[in-house]
Amino acid sequence: MPARRPIPRLGQPQAALPPRLGNPAALLRAAGERAAGLASVFAPALLLASCNGALLLPGQNRPQERTRISDAPVAVPLKPSSNVIVDAVQKVGPAVVRIDTVKRMVNSLGGVLGGGPAIQQQQGQGSGFITRSDGVLLTNAHVVEGSSEVHVTLPDGRSFSGKVLGADPLTDVAVVKVVASRLPVAPLGDSAKVRPGEWAIAIGNPLGLDNTVTAGIISAIQRTNALGEGQRVPYIQTDAAVNPGNSGGPLINDRGEVIGINTAIRQAPGAGLSFAIPINTARQIAAQILERGFASHPYIGVRLQALTPQLAREINGATDECQLPEVNGVVVVEVMKGSPADQGGLKPCDMIEQVDNKPVANPSEVQLAVDRGRVGQLLSLKVKRKEQALILSLRPAELPRS
Repeated sequence: MPARRPIPRLGQPQAALPPRLGNPAALLRAAGERAAGLASVFAPALLLASCNGALLLPGQNRPQERTRISDAPVAVPLKPSSNVIVDAVQKVGPAVVRIDTVKRMVNSLGGVLGGGPAIQQQQGQGSGFITRSDGVLLTNAHVVEGSSEVHVTLPDGRSFSGKVLGADPLTDVAVVKVVASRLPVAPLGDSAKVRPGEWAIAIGNPLGLDNTVTAGIISAIQRTNALGEGQRVPYIQTDAAVNPGNSGGPLINDRGEVIGINTAIRQAPGAGLSFAIPINTARQIAAQILERGFASHPYIGVRLQALTPQLAREINGATDECQLPEVNGVVVVEVMKGSPADQGGLKPCDMIEQVDNKPVANPSEVQLAVDRGRVGQLLSLKVKRKEQALILSLRPAELPRS
């Protein structure tokens, strides 16, 4: 192989001058030498190119066309379309936070027989969402219960120390404050307008996986028996996947509005349901916490029982003191002495038909109707005592926070 000639650089003299014009033999010899030099330079490139099928050497046959597996026409690119879930998450997601807590507990066996340190730390994690740009956020009471330290981390990586302004165990709502400004805010919707079948989107930090989005539908509303009888919260039920760590995070609709706070789950083989505190309830409790540091709950002091025709027949056959109509309804089982119900004239065996001029069908509806009232303000009850219809007026008292 002839040696390659050095590639000339600008400013360097040529190694040899071309032959003068007019000498055919010299011209042919010079042309041959230049062709040999070019071939030595470009031959490797031609070889590599032909291996890729882009270039072919002279005389080489073209490869046969591959066998077609489809004769469908080329698809026309689709126009970009909006996705309601994506849009909703983009609207609320920046305001959803991770809440890390530290609980310090006294170890009664600390230092005794190797029982560990006297003070033990327990770490927890949950979710929350910012409702005011000056650092007010909502979460579950059980997320921050007993916490010595609270740390709030935003999706953009910023982290703050948080202070629990107040928590209400009855509704499982808590308010946390961080020192910050111009924070992203999650818009609040109207949970009274929620209907079964609508989109339900959960955002939070389940199982330690930050900024996780799951979606489903609203399965039911007004679930007062989701976590047992006598609940003060008409839960929103959804089939959106919710796991430990989602607690305190928002449940949002397809318009990017918070309609609830994810708080509890019920699992079964092949299925799972979750429950959220309606945002209207959470808004009311949070406002009270911000105003006075705690939530106020009225109570009247009775124990109630759901009545059915079969139960009414059994009671009527067992005693003459309590004769009840064989219908579905709510019956008073016990009245606490000195309670607002006692002072208002309510007695055992009374059937409560209406509270504040609204019909009630079970004890949970009575509880919710009383909870919508205010401490010290008159509350009317329509009751049936044997064959007599009565209208009673009660003044609910403050439920002891202990």
